[in-house]
Amino acid sequence: MNEDDFSQHLLAWFDSYGRKDLPWQQNPTLYRIWISEIMLQQTQVATVIPYYQRFIKRFPDLPALACASVDEVLGLWTGLGYYARARRLHQAARIVWETHEGKLPTTLEALMELPGIGRSTGGAMLALALDQRHPILDGNVKRVLIRQEAIEHWPGQPKVEKQLWQRATTLLPQTRLADYTQAIMDLGATVCTRYRPRCPSCPVKETCQAHLQANPEAYPQPRPRKRLPLRTTCMLILLNDQGEVLLERRPPTGIWGGLWSFPECPSQTEAAPWCQEQLGWPLGEVQNWPSLRHHFTHFTLDIQPVVARIRGESRQVMEPNGRVWYKMEPLYKRGLPAPILRLLKRLREQSKGE
Repeated sequence: MNEDDFSQHLLAWFDSYGRKDLPWQQNPTLYRIWISEIMLQQTQVATVIPYYQRFIKRFPDLPALACASVDEVLGLWTGLGYYARARRLHQAARIVWETHEGKLPTTLEALMELPGIGRSTGGAMLALALDQRHPILDGNVKRVLIRQEAIEHWPGQPKVEKQLWQRATTLLPQTRLADYTQAIMDLGATVCTRYRPRCPSCPVKETCQAHLQANPEAYPQPRPRKRLPLRTTCMLILLNDQGEVLLERRPPTGIWGGLWSFPECPSQTEAAPWCQEQLGWPLGEVQNWPSLRHHFTHFTLDIQPVVARIRGESRQVMEPNGRVWYKMEPLYKRGLPAPILRLLKRLREQSKGE
């Protein structure tokens, strides 16, 4: 099977079995495809769909996104994870609004100058929205190509990635680029899956070296494993007499950059003196909740929550200090990391039971 045969077999399969009813496939403008591609980075389609629908309803076009506050953008992203994607999306929208007359560029080079858009994302945007001829190399496509060639190396290695880009380019057809791009992503997502691939249903199994070896799950090789370091933090969940909880904005860079979280103190035993010294409030009854563990790519975070009511006037802490008193209804008004959202939900349930 040569390159033309590969693409034609794949397109024939797509015509019968490919996904054609995804929300961003309806009226697939460059803007709508852009939003979907950013959300789909490291996130499954089923998870993305409700977030995409809410996001597009609030921000139906680029001007609406560019003119919004970053807090509102992060609020709609809450729970989707990898929040740097949302910050870069918002930043890119503002750049396009200010320097490109509000219209996304239609060349790969210009798109890649925007925050958050790399070669694969930009190529997917132009192929899916404008039928331009660009290869893509997301996780699903990498897996398909690695199994086709039975490449015995971790795909994150630069030499392997270079080889995959060359192969992805060679396999591109001359026409139906949007359909082909969706087809190869669908193949990896629904047939050539990481575990238990459905090889009998694969339209290109005849040239798949991993299939011919009868060992497709051996490919791709996993990232070399490292033991993740464990970090610990103590978070203060402070309530005032109005039932509001104190949140503070995190620095713009680092974990949860720009999102809202709880103040952090050295330890649970030091919570009361720290609060008195740093915030000027004595604490009432203090509860130490069980630890909550959250896993990042490069480390694991052990969160030790301390819940307490402050004694005294709370309104001295306002926006200029990067802190706000936050009503817990609704929970999605500001950008909140997933573990903070979990703690807020638990706090809300506890408050209802009192």
